[in-house]
Amino acid sequence: MARILYGVHGSQHGHAIRALTLARRFSEHEFLFVTSEEAAGILRSHYPVEIALNPGTRYKNYSLDLIETVKLGANTLLQRESELTRLSKVIERFKPDVCLSDYEYFVPIAAKRAQVPCLSLDHQHVITLCEHHLPRSTWWDLTSTSFSVNKLFSNSTAHLIISFYQPPLKPGPQRAISPPIHREKVFEHEPAIGDHILVYQSCSICENFVPLLKTLGRPVIVYGYGKDAQDDNLTFKSFSEDGLLRDMASANFVICGGGHTLMSEALYYGKPIISLPVRGAFEQWLNAHYLQKLGYGLHLDMHHLDESAVAGFESQVEACRERVRAVDFRGNEFAFTQVESFIRAGRLPDVANP
Repeated sequence: MARILYGVHGSQHGHAIRALTLARRFSEHEFLFVTSEEAAGILRSHYPVEIALNPGTRYKNYSLDLIETVKLGANTLLQRESELTRLSKVIERFKPDVCLSDYEYFVPIAAKRAQVPCLSLDHQHVITLCEHHLPRSTWWDLTSTSFSVNKLFSNSTAHLIISFYQPPLKPGPQRAISPPIHREKVFEHEPAIGDHILVYQSCSICENFVPLLKTLGRPVIVYGYGKDAQDDNLTFKSFSEDGLLRDMASANFVICGGGHTLMSEALYYGKPIISLPVRGAFEQWLNAHYLQKLGYGLHLDMHHLDESAVAGFESQVEACRERVRAVDFRGNEFAFTQVESFIRAGRLPDVANP
């Protein structure tokens, strides 16, 4: 049995869901999590949790709230040394054999100081550790986001990138890329092609979105508004993990933001996607960019919704569905093999990526 200290990014619950899935897969080991915010609420009912500051992201009006995000990051950096001192005592007490980090700031730094190997396992490093050919107009967003990822979240000794798209890795040691890791409940629902559209919104809501959904001419099941209600062709549902996955698995296609976890689950179920990334969130923009580039769906701007493009997507759905079905979006076993090797030897195996 190994002792594993696992740092998890506190905001956006996809990080916590992936970490919980991995910890359950390696139940023979002892886990102690370091996290905050949403992730702490998800993880603490299953595993012991140490709370740490989190340089997370804030959103407002379906856009990145840059001021609040910068303030949160600055507050974290101001308390950096006191947090690292506290975490070093946690390491002394827990004595981890290895550390894992899902886009968490403090654990990789503390692990490096304690000379404990640390594996970064997240999606965000697809931005910095892979080769991309992007429009020149994205240069500033790519550069600024890469700077943030490199400065705040790149202190691990090895990196395992989880991504539904597979751009070439940049040369370098101890790095690999895997298809998505899915939570166990995803596999409990069999995909089918129904008549309804599944809509999921996890950030803020745009006022002109619901009127557009009413024009789509087919049933629409909507999650993210925190209510149960019927409005013409729209059925609003309060969040339920099983309900969301069941409605997604049986949907005709999916409309969602640009979050990697939900997009990956929809693709696993064989669903074409209309992606509406949050403005200013470059990772979400990149996900939507590759979604459209690979022919899996459509990339649109929530702030400039194109009703004709949404309506016209119906004519593209079957071609997108064929391309999605041709790809295996299940990376659990490959990723788990990589993690198992790291737990055992403190390094990734020297094998080709899938």
